[in-house]
Amino acid sequence: MSEQIILESNAEGHAEQPESGRRAFLAAAAGAAGLCYVAALGYPVYRYLASPSEMALSASAVTEVTLKDAQKLPAGSVLMFKFGSAPAMLIHHKDSWVALSAVCSHLGCTVQYEPAADRIHCACHGGIYNAYTGANVSGPPPKPLKLFKVSVGDTGVQVSRA
Repeated sequence: MSEQIILESNAEGHAEQPESGRRAFLAAAAGAAGLCYVAALGYPVYRYLASPSEMALSASAVTEVTLKDAQKLPAGSVLMFKFGSAPAMLIHHKDSWVALSAVCSHLGCTVQYEPAADRIHCACHGGIYNAYTGANVSGPPPKPLKLFKVSVGDTGVQVSRA
């Protein structure tokens, strides 16, 4: 039983290979999958390396924020807002307004105002800040919160870099 498989010849005398179309498709699919894999790995690395410069540009670009109708905020309450790309808080005390950064100077957690204790607290590691000055009172924070300049008008509250 020595049968031979004879492939049909085309007009040029070359034998046709039925697998060539399938191999080309698989090679193209493997190349496309490889490119997707490289892009999936490369994009997070790019965002990690590019984000500090982008954050610095966006932080320095904003010098002033107007909070419409914030002057109607009752005493003893707080309004969280974005100052550039970072969270900030506007605290209305009985006789004054204070705007502070809401980013803990220890590890960058977002801090909260506690009106009952009249303090700013970081829940991550127990840091305490003064609600009037932003000074670090206790806990691990090494520096005070950034203090912003506040001016209250009829249409809103204007917060700017000090």
